Amino acid sequence: MDRHRRRCLHGLLAGSLLAAAPWPGVAKLPARGGASLDVQEFGARGDGRQDDTRAFQAAIDALPEEGGTVRVPAGNYLINPLRSVRLRSRMHLSMDPDCRLVAMSNADPRAYVLLLQRLEDVEVSGGRIIGDRERHLDTTGEWGHGVMVRGSARIELHDLHITRCWGDGISVGGLSGIAGQAPLPSRDVVIRNVVCQGNRRQGLTIGRSRHVRVLRCSFLDTGGVLPGCGIDIEPDPGGDARDILVEDCLAQNNHGAGIQLYERVHAVTIRRCRILDNRGDGIHLRAARGGVIEGNEIRGNGLRGITVRAASRDFHLRDNRIGGNSGAVAARRREGGERGWMNLDVARGADGIRVESSSRPGRR
Repeated sequence: MDRHRRRCLHGLLAGSLLAAAPWPGVAKLPARGGASLDVQEFGARGDGRQDDTRAFQAAIDALPEEGGTVRVPAGNYLINPLRSVRLRSRMHLSMDPDCRLVAMSNADPRAYVLLLQRLEDVEVSGGRIIGDRERHLDTTGEWGHGVMVRGSARIELHDLHITRCWGDGISVGGLSGIAGQAPLPSRDVVIRNVVCQGNRRQGLTIGRSRHVRVLRCSFLDTGGVLPGCGIDIEPDPGGDARDILVEDCLAQNNHGAGIQLYERVHAVTIRRCRILDNRGDGIHLRAARGGVIEGNEIRGNGLRGITVRAASRDFHLRDNRIGGNSGAVAARRREGGERGWMNLDVARGADGIRVESSSRPGRR
């Protein structure tokens, strides 16, 4: 083998090892207890007629202290989101791919199918969650979520399909109102191989959180109430979101931005994503601090491909393919004869925004 070929193979191997390496700062879920319970043993029918919320809760509450797995066979399970299925620490909710959790109609502004609140070491996998968007009994409110994670640590959500929720498909954030304590952020959260489609407010919201990975997910057709983003990283005042990775994801046909970073957001990497045909910006940054946007395809968005608003700083843009954006505003002319602003627009008040030539519109 000649030296050039050996060097190329070594580079490919090193690259594959780097791609397979765990993202720093996210703890692996520890082993949990070996108990395995079936929701049907606790009265769940999965016939699409009976309210199965109490049966789910009974199975979860019956796990021993060291935890274990609650299994959900195939079926259509009606869940009352006003009660929520409340998970506990050290458990795996393992759903058959043909399992559907169907939210019962309600008029409440806050209702969650699955609630993970102040928990540790929880895994949720498989199955579908179907919201009550077409069956909601009121016209107001925006907090009817498929999965709500608040103030929890070492959480993994994977191989889920979440659709038609009145609010978000998934919301990850902090927990306030703990006596004498600052808001408790969620930490070490992994969301992978998840599809969030047709939800009303957001596909995914990331609020007050630390060390979140979003891998190989799709966020599609979000819209109905603002912001309507595929992914919205937007922590409430009194906290922030830090160390976020969005990698190998698809954000397409959302009413707002494909991906939005909105104030009090730090250290975000958006890598190898396809951000296509959203009505807003492909990627929108407002007062976001520090990160990398690399290797993404950003095309066909109604506003700009990437917008960097004032007070954003210290972002590195490289190897992005940006083109064909701003169909809704392409007829406007920018003062000063600037070109490419429909695809990439960096405000004068943004600081430390490094745009390599490989990310300038029209290059590829």
